[in-house]
Amino acid sequence: MEEIIFVDKPAGMTSFGAVARVRRILSERAGKKVKVGHTGTLDPFASGLLILLADKATKQAMAFSKLDKVYEATMQLGATSSTGDPEGEITVVTPEVNYSKAQIELCLRQFVGKISQRPPIFSAIKINGQRAYRLARAGKEPEMPSRTVEVFTLELLDYRPPYLSFRAHVSSGTYIRSLVEDIGKSLGCGAYTTALRRTKIADYDIAQVKLFNLPD
Repeated sequence: MEEIIFVDKPAGMTSFGAVARVRRILSERAGKKVKVGHTGTLDPFASGLLILLADKATKQAMAFSKLDKVYEATMQLGATSSTGDPEGEITVVTPEVNYSKAQIELCLRQFVGKISQRPPIFSAIKINGQRAYRLARAGKEPEMPSRTVEVFTLELLDYRPPYLSFRAHVSSGTYIRSLVEDIGKSLGCGAYTTALRRTKIADYDIAQVKLFNLPD
């Protein structure tokens, strides 16, 4: 049995849901309960590469979780979301966005390197032993401490106002939703992430690894 499992998680599925499906399949194949864990989650609305570990390999989870990652994201300028993604309450900030491509590229360059970032309240980070998103759903607003993360590269892929697509190579612990919100604040128009896909984790490229068939 393979102990390192690569999954292309579809949008709309939770990372824990993907883990449960893989666990069920491997347990059925082995005829016994197989331990399976993740090495870093993806938001439900996001798609892309998940690395899961089975049996003894689960002990390596911490090492895998610290690997850098590559994402391709689309953001909408001129509006914000209570969750930073399409699942939240959308508020229009600027009805029309008319920034030039040069202005967008100049803004993106400001976020390359080590930056201070505050994780979104709708995240799996634990605050006093509780998941932040559970506190947020209960109507509480947990205090999310800022952290230093690194954006190695930030490449503009497409710009068709009000939508902007980019590819980001970032350190572990970087939240693309927060990065998008900070870009929107820097531009002065607000922004939220409309689509997100993780394409690489360190040298593991979703286009090159052998993917585990994840049934519906």
